[in-house]
Amino acid sequence: MGLKLISSVGSVAGAAGNYVYYAATKQVQHEVSTGTGLTVAMTNCGEFPSMVLQMVAIGEESGSLDAMLSKVADFFEQEVDEAVESLSSLMEPMIMVVLGGLIGGIVVAMYLPIFKMGQAI
Repeated sequence: MGLKLISSVGSVAGAAGNYVYYAATKQVQHEVSTGTGLTVAMTNCGEFPSMVLQMVAIGEESGSLDAMLSKVADFFEQEVDEAVESLSSLMEPMIMVVLGGLIGGIVVAMYLPIFKMGQAI
């Protein structure tokens, strides 16, 4: 048993977490409720990538919209995971430099007074 398209698009709008996509999804929900097809409504909005529009069109035509949307979600989830992984690999050297500087500063701050006392004698 599936969900009705209009109510599910409304749920997506609430879960978007981004005002641009919230407004776009609300516009899509309104257009779909007036009888426009989902692909046409998403195209009219102009906020969705062409790959998403093509996958939704294929899903609408074949009757497997849920499977196509699942594939789109998997694709974007993989893309986000790759971006996070590359960002973390870029940040590792910077973190090492910062930690090295902090530890070096602490060591110098500890031993500098000892060396200065040794020179005074």
